[in-house]
Amino acid sequence: MDNLKIYSRSDIEHLIIHRDGETKLGEKINLYRHFEGDSSSTAAISIEGLKVSKSKFVLLGIPEDIGIRANSGIAGAASAWRPGLTAFLNIQSNRFLNGEEVLVLGHVEVDEPSDSSTKGLRDKAAEIDDLVYPIIERIVAAGKIPIVIGGGHNNAYPMIKGTSLACKNPIDVFNIDAHADLRELEGRHSGNGFSYALKENYLNNYFMYGLHQNYNNEVILSQIEHDPKLSAVFFDDILAGADANNLVNELGAVAGLEIDLDCIQNVLSSAETPSGFAVNDIRKLVLTNAKKFSYLHICEGATRMLDGRVSKLTAKLIAYLVSDFVKAYTADV
Repeated sequence: MDNLKIYSRSDIEHLIIHRDGETKLGEKINLYRHFEGDSSSTAAISIEGLKVSKSKFVLLGIPEDIGIRANSGIAGAASAWRPGLTAFLNIQSNRFLNGEEVLVLGHVEVDEPSDSSTKGLRDKAAEIDDLVYPIIERIVAAGKIPIVIGGGHNNAYPMIKGTSLACKNPIDVFNIDAHADLRELEGRHSGNGFSYALKENYLNNYFMYGLHQNYNNEVILSQIEHDPKLSAVFFDDILAGADANNLVNELGAVAGLEIDLDCIQNVLSSAETPSGFAVNDIRKLVLTNAKKFSYLHICEGATRMLDGRVSKLTAKLIAYLVSDFVKAYTADV
């Protein structure tokens, strides 16, 4: 049965590499404390239980690639969570990042659907939506910042929905991505999370940074051109000198940050690309951005693909992006 697996200390202790004279983030991070009335089901977390923690950031994994397969992509994104978490837990705890800033909540466990057809996968992706958005809603309602490691980009929809419901208003989103993910409302998958969020009025203004001209169809390009809620800077234009400042400056008070790892060159993913952002381009953008985002969603990366491709570097990249996000947010606090 699909559920939220909440971590105890024993769940993460074996992931930490201990060395004499060193302290790792995993030794300092906080974990969720159960309160009377909490259950072991999906509704296991309460706003009160989250509020008691001094940690500002709540780390959650969604290790699935059902939404990607429902969009005719290659399986593999389910592999990113555990290695990414391990890499993050083994960062040094020091003056730059202590570890107590982060509460590691756990991960969403998703069963494979019995129906592996396109319709079956899309129906299952909708079930994942219903599992994830209440978790995000509670985290945001508790005054915390969710950091979610996926998983497919289908999970942008429950991220946006949960944040919007907690804030009682549609939110803005800044998406660093090669693809707009504005495909038709044809059943849920990784290519239409933003379409559904717009349709259901959870998403207000949608800003896309780094879209590839070669990989967005004409219908989507026309939609971006004519819908005032949609703004985009293409990677092809960034190569000619365009930057993210104009888009970021237009973001509203509540805005989510989406980073699809397939926009970074040579990062293992279903849509791996030889031409895209360098890792340090994205790190610089996160570290130097003054915007206080309401959530961070890192998706589509993998350490092992179904077709046999493997990479150990994706995990460390995820750890860098999570730590950069926390450092940037807390820099002037």
